[in-house]
Amino acid sequence: MNSQELAELIDQLRVAGTDVQKIEVKSGVGKTIKRTLSSFSNSGGGTILIGLEDKIFWPIEGFDASAAQDALATYCGRLTPRVRPDIEVITIDGKPIIVVSVYEMRPDEKPCYISEQGMYQGSYRRTGDGDIKLNTYEVDRLVEEKIQPRWDEEPVEESTNADLDRGILDPFLSGQRQLRPRTFSDGEKDAMKKLRILKGEALSLAALLAMGDYPQEFFPRLTVTFALYPGTAKGDVTTGLRLLDSATLTGSIPELVDSAVSIVAKNMRTGGMIGDTFRTGLPDYPLVAVREAVVNALMHRDYSPQSRGTPVQMDMFIDRLEVTNPGGLYGGVTMATLGKSGISSSRNQRLATFLETIAYPGGGHVAENRGTGIAVIQSSLEKALMPPAEIIGDLVSFRITFRRRRVAVEEKYLTAQDHVRQVMATRESASTAEIVDETRLSRSAVQKALNELIQEGYIEHTEPLRSPRQRYRRVSR
Repeated sequence: MNSQELAELIDQLRVAGTDVQKIEVKSGVGKTIKRTLSSFSNSGGGTILIGLEDKIFWPIEGFDASAAQDALATYCGRLTPRVRPDIEVITIDGKPIIVVSVYEMRPDEKPCYISEQGMYQGSYRRTGDGDIKLNTYEVDRLVEEKIQPRWDEEPVEESTNADLDRGILDPFLSGQRQLRPRTFSDGEKDAMKKLRILKGEALSLAALLAMGDYPQEFFPRLTVTFALYPGTAKGDVTTGLRLLDSATLTGSIPELVDSAVSIVAKNMRTGGMIGDTFRTGLPDYPLVAVREAVVNALMHRDYSPQSRGTPVQMDMFIDRLEVTNPGGLYGGVTMATLGKSGISSSRNQRLATFLETIAYPGGGHVAENRGTGIAVIQSSLEKALMPPAEIIGDLVSFRITFRRRRVAVEEKYLTAQDHVRQVMATRESASTAEIVDETRLSRSAVQKALNELIQEGYIEHTEPLRSPRQRYRRVSR
């Protein structure tokens, strides 16, 4: 950083009137600087400017830069691991300012903490313009970066073979038997132990989640929750109907993925671009991207005991869809490398292995686990002419946000009448209940559309007006 760049930075701080996320201003070097050194080392790095008056950001008269540098070096040595910043002294208006560039430490070096306070009391992270002490859960997640977590291999007490879905298990075992017949030389049960489906007589958590008949019998909150809000924030509506739709999805991970994609499809609009010959469907959110986001959330979420009460959350607002899971990025994957080719790291190795082997009934595996999920999401959004997904990850959570596709002038969204026309065009006749089931519209919306189509002469009743067996058919032309 040169003197001009520093002057411009100070001018920006004067306009803001406060410190910012990546910049901390201090008049001198005191013991509080240890918190800032810890927080920048743990969360993205940052710059400390020493020798400026607080709030007004003017150089301090008589500031002793040499003494401040000595004190800074002493405090850097009082953190574990030791902080090794780049230090420059830059003159502004003839007065020295110390510019301290603190770099984020590698995942396997964190947490960086104040030595005399200990790891659980002396670890900090940067939030806004302040340094916030990490809680126990956050410190534990950083410690996990030093070793491979194995929460997904823990035995689930009281579970047995009977809790597995044979429709998922049998094809999995058949495929494994072909790949490694020696694993099955001592029988199926022994093979299931070697494959970590069984831990002793109980199921491993990974096996229960990937192949279980009903994992929520043992972990009732390892679910996916869905909520459809009428506004742009959860608190927009304070009276009346606050949720337009909500559901708690249960089952194994393959079932959760299917259910999550289905409920998004049910609640989003599908527009249409009318061409010369064909109508092209344009959904609010590409379902390929939604599926990948849900798979990513379930496969890479934190399954430690502290987080097993937290579900994966899907929140749909009028302008966006958010998919959030407990647990941030893991291992060598950072926000900078996320989605880059060949860069992948699995917090839940056993679960990832199962999911990349288990096949859907219609073909294809639940997950690839090749670091391609984010790339597929962004590619499918690009093909749909939509903005890229917004991704936020910290120590405790990971969130993917899809912005709803904007309506173009050439687009036409299907009305209830359009949906009913589509159903009637493919059937000899249909009842109101059948149309409701196929279109997923409300009964009142379907009935209104039916009445409009009767008035237009497009359809007619097949039974007397008030018959409980009433059906509708297209009018012969």
